[in-house]
Amino acid sequence: MPNRRRRLTGYVVSNKMDKTVVVQVERTLRHPLYGKVIKKAKRYMAHDEGNRCQIGDVVVIVESRPLSKRKRWVVERILREDLSARTTELEELGEVAPEDVTEAAELAEATAEAEAAEGETE
Repeated sequence: MPNRRRRLTGYVVSNKMDKTVVVQVERTLRHPLYGKVIKKAKRYMAHDEGNRCQIGDVVVIVESRPLSKRKRWVVERILREDLSARTTELEELGEVAPEDVTEAAELAEATAEAEAAEGETE
């Protein structure tokens, strides 16, 4: 028997809760009388077991049993990750030793003095 649970695609607008994300799903429809195209958005709270989702990710959520008062959806997969939300921490890049900074400044100073002396002789 095929899986009949509804699946919706939206983007993560909040991930501040533990194991929960808020997914905004947008849909377009025509006004019944005037025919203008209207965008409607609805926000769903979805379960994210591994806290993998970041703000801006495009995800697929699937209907499930009630997990809490407002949470009845589960993140099935991440379709596209928003790389701007995944910034690297300074600690991950490694710290620059103060000696390296002073050596670089002394080298730059010596190079500038050498260029200035070379310009005066010409």
